[in-house]
Amino acid sequence: MLAGAVACVDLETTGGHAARDRVIEAGIVLLDDGAITGEYSTLVNPGVRIPYAIQQFTGISEAMVAEAPPFAEVAEELLARLEGRLFVAHNVRFDYGFLCSEFARLGRRFRAPVLCTVRLSRALTPDQRGHNLDAVMARHGIRCSARHRALGDARVLAEFLGIARDRWPAEELAAMVAKLCAAPRLPPQLDSGVASELPESAGVYLFYGEDDALLYVGKAKNIASRVLAHFSDPRARHGLELARLVRRVEWQETAGEFGALLTEARLTRERQPLLNRRLRGSPEFWTIQLGDDATGPRADLTAFDPATAGGDEYGMFRRQGDARRALEGLMREHGLCAKRLGLEGGAGSCLAYQLERCRGACVGREPAAVHALRVRMALAGLRRRDWPFPGRIGIRERDWRGLEEIHVFDRWCYAGTARGEDELAGLDAGHAVFNPDLYRLLLGFLERPLRGVEILQLDRE
Repeated sequence: MLAGAVACVDLETTGGHAARDRVIEAGIVLLDDGAITGEYSTLVNPGVRIPYAIQQFTGISEAMVAEAPPFAEVAEELLARLEGRLFVAHNVRFDYGFLCSEFARLGRRFRAPVLCTVRLSRALTPDQRGHNLDAVMARHGIRCSARHRALGDARVLAEFLGIARDRWPAEELAAMVAKLCAAPRLPPQLDSGVASELPESAGVYLFYGEDDALLYVGKAKNIASRVLAHFSDPRARHGLELARLVRRVEWQETAGEFGALLTEARLTRERQPLLNRRLRGSPEFWTIQLGDDATGPRADLTAFDPATAGGDEYGMFRRQGDARRALEGLMREHGLCAKRLGLEGGAGSCLAYQLERCRGACVGREPAAVHALRVRMALAGLRRRDWPFPGRIGIRERDWRGLEEIHVFDRWCYAGTARGEDELAGLDAGHAVFNPDLYRLLLGFLERPLRGVEILQLDRE
């Protein structure tokens, strides 16, 4: 395929997410049978602010794009150069996904066969470490006078393809490229172009069926590989059912894995997809609540209400029966008295005492104070943890493109996600609501933090 018509493409953008960020520069180098036959470069006015970090990284300032044409005005020029050509880019899903999104905003559809030079580099030099563009340049002695500018980086790709043509046998290289360009297997009713658009980033994906019914929401460290695995791996959860039912795929990128977990939990709870089981159930949770009377603590199974929770609630269960089974298991394990806990009526001893499973609090053999202490110790593992920080915290994630997200929590309550200092200042923790699923996610993260994720203490006493 490298012997035909090729377009080496690089884009500079306002951020890392095609759905919400915009193109600020496009560079294209055209190859025909390996020879450079044309170049094209243009700045693009994104119509939005360019973050300072992007300006520093690319050298493209807001003043430089102020008089540049918007994407709508350069769309035809881009199409004229890209149509009928193999679309080549370094991490091609990024650049291709951005172009598809920009054209979609204009009500147009862009499709092209794609080749990723990251994957090509790995295939050509599997024994080498590092395949980002700087590593490829250093490995093959490629120089660039305008690094991180669109045309400069596109020229690097064209030179890399030329080196590959010179150093590897033609048949071997052609077979390698054909394998890398092969379209992944998708259900026949899905648009085959989706496979090239899926981003190789963390986030969530949504499968839709007939009449746009939401079938499934899933999370992923790599959206592309996870979505494709549903249809290529027969062991994948819901794989055969989804392959039959799915008609459309959407995705939402996040800066990291924790953001993907939060988004999956929120979307599943809000939208109730048909095939999700975990996180989907009733919004009501049940808890074991202890109340004191003259004979000691008494247990009651009640609906959990975070607005009135006072600290004597133990555990959060999706069903009342789950709460009852948990309590009964602790009673058996610790020899607790059902009568003292208010779970059995009538005179005399409890049934467990008759079976020698109760230490006799019901008949006075065990002092009431000792039994009360053992009850609270037995349930202590189910108690909601104390908030370990003086105030709000932010969990900050950054991805390889520089996208930053700060997930804000206050007393176990999720207050929202900020994508910059301005958004962080605007989050109102007063409207945060306790959610048991998100409590468990946060608790699990604090016990086993994810690599590269930073905890910010936003309030200090």
